[in-house]
Amino acid sequence: MKYYSPLLYCSLAFAIFQGCSQAEKSTTLTNTPEKLIDPANMDTTFKPGDDFFHYASGVWLKNNPVPAKETRWGSFNQLRDFNAKAVKSILEEVSTKKDAKTGSVEQRVGDFFSSAMDSVGIDAAGKEPIKDDLTRINSIKDIDGVVKEIAFQRTIGIGSPLYNFYVDQDEKNTAANIAQFGQGGLTLPDRDYYLVNNTRNRDIKQAYETYVQQLFTLAGTNDTETVKKFEQIWNIEAALAKAEWSREDMRDPYRTYNKLTLADLKKNASQLNWETTFSTLKIEDADSVIVNNPSFFVEASKLLAKKSVDEWKTYLQWNMLKTAAPHLSTPFVKANFAFTQALTGQKEMTPRWQRSFEVIDRSIGDLLGQLYVAKYFKPDAKKRMVELVKNLSETYEERIKTLDWMSETTKKKAIEKLHAFTPKIGYPDKWETYDGLEIKKDDYYGNIRRAKTWNYNDMVDQLGKPVDRTRWGMTPPTVNAYYNPANNEIAFPAGILQFPFFDFSADDAVNYGGIGAVIGHEMTHGFDDQGRQYAADGNLKDWWTKEDADNFKKLANKVVEQYNGYTVLDTLHVKGKLTLGENLADLGGLAMAYAAFKKTPQGQSNEKIDGFTPDQRFFLSWAQVWRMNTTPETAAQLILVDPHAPATARTIGPLVNMDAWYKAFNVKEGDKLYKPENERIRVW
Repeated sequence: MKYYSPLLYCSLAFAIFQGCSQAEKSTTLTNTPEKLIDPANMDTTFKPGDDFFHYASGVWLKNNPVPAKETRWGSFNQLRDFNAKAVKSILEEVSTKKDAKTGSVEQRVGDFFSSAMDSVGIDAAGKEPIKDDLTRINSIKDIDGVVKEIAFQRTIGIGSPLYNFYVDQDEKNTAANIAQFGQGGLTLPDRDYYLVNNTRNRDIKQAYETYVQQLFTLAGTNDTETVKKFEQIWNIEAALAKAEWSREDMRDPYRTYNKLTLADLKKNASQLNWETTFSTLKIEDADSVIVNNPSFFVEASKLLAKKSVDEWKTYLQWNMLKTAAPHLSTPFVKANFAFTQALTGQKEMTPRWQRSFEVIDRSIGDLLGQLYVAKYFKPDAKKRMVELVKNLSETYEERIKTLDWMSETTKKKAIEKLHAFTPKIGYPDKWETYDGLEIKKDDYYGNIRRAKTWNYNDMVDQLGKPVDRTRWGMTPPTVNAYYNPANNEIAFPAGILQFPFFDFSADDAVNYGGIGAVIGHEMTHGFDDQGRQYAADGNLKDWWTKEDADNFKKLANKVVEQYNGYTVLDTLHVKGKLTLGENLADLGGLAMAYAAFKKTPQGQSNEKIDGFTPDQRFFLSWAQVWRMNTTPETAAQLILVDPHAPATARTIGPLVNMDAWYKAFNVKEGDKLYKPENERIRVW
């Protein structure tokens, strides 16, 4: 899936009310705060109309600096951390189970974890797990060998040297899967690191050079050669960066939809030897592919001819080394972490068990997910979520009908799309079994490679088959949610159905300000600047009148301007165009959640809880979801790469456009956040 909405980047003290379908096996983890909205976390020296972010969470922010093993710390991070510890108990239990049947879920998950925790064995292996790979690359004789190795590395899950490749739904024919190629090949997080010359980027380049030299030294290269190898890698990646489109440009689904035949590819990018590439990627029968940036492949083809075979061998060896480094012996892992520190400001390495959990979740997520759901997910949570989704959907329809900028013709199409939404809640109805995947207790890197190869083969096997719309884009333990336009679906994994988003013991104000806004957020992705271009059946096609589309763009441009005005680290401006989709989803999602909340008995009352009115609790619930501290290094990186605005902007951005917030906290003209009523933006 290409369009997941990782909408949340923070977490908090919360409760997990989960269990399995058999009540006698139910396990409940409890971490609910005494007060769901705790005044002790607020800093009332700030006026809500001047700085609602610190008013709602100022004391909490002071008392919760970023832990050494993290790069950000907030409500969402706390939830992820707490959830990871719940998964840890599962991993430890199955890894010590003596009677697990070979090939069973317990055996494969348990042995994967055991292999990951075997630091002695991993250290003893050193570079041995990738020795044959480096030898194979070193034996390449010509450009055809380079091209074949580029594709081969993709098939075994070793990143994507030069370009990205995957199989996914054809966005103009979502009933069919199609092979797709995308720009790529960089190590640093964004092309700007190569193209923009400033102090931060120069420091990152120096750290990158050190990293390259360290890994090649560990692989047996002498010091003189490592300096040369970095220059070769940098020159190739800088050329690729120059050929890439910006992240803002890549948000245009029509611009990035380019269906090409094999003849088209051979005509404009012949050096990529497309017959060999297709054969190696196991897509020989593909009669056409989607290319997101055709000009990138033209330039990549020229670069293949321009650079020597030895330079490409260095680049391919580097791709192997950097991909493997986090999973090899301690010297490799430490070198990898030192580079991570330079990029993110993280002070201490994440514990081995947690890194292992993340690898297992990415590799065999449905196996781990089965164990997680069986122990911690309560069916009542799914039932309540179904009700909330229904309430939000009804509210969304009502609001669409009252829009003053949209014609009845387009409203009818919008409501048709809304009714076609498919909600996925908790976990898949059908689990992936990973048939044929072997997991060994004493072969950590081998387990990773075999899992990646299995997942690649499973992906390309979807070519020529009907699209399986039951598949999920996230695993059950994930603390997140997403919208996928090709399936017109919204998904909420079990991991997010916990406080501060969702809690059975919470009043409606807290739940609607939390999970209600999450539901509304994902629904609004179906109508943001990207999602609105997909129809009810998921296909990329225009269903708007020209006048309505123009009206939408005018409103969206106002949102861009609003968020362009927010800064982090005093000088770095939020990229309004890059973050537009998420900002529209926040704005629409919170407005939708509030309207749905006002239909509840609490929403219609004025009864205070802990001194706060229902409306105040709703907005404070939203704010506590987004409270977060971030290292300066990570904050600077996220401005470049993250389609989400920083936590401060996400907290405040939607509120200043909602009349109810002004009323709830008596925000008046003259307050710093005050926005005249006629300038408040309502899109959905």
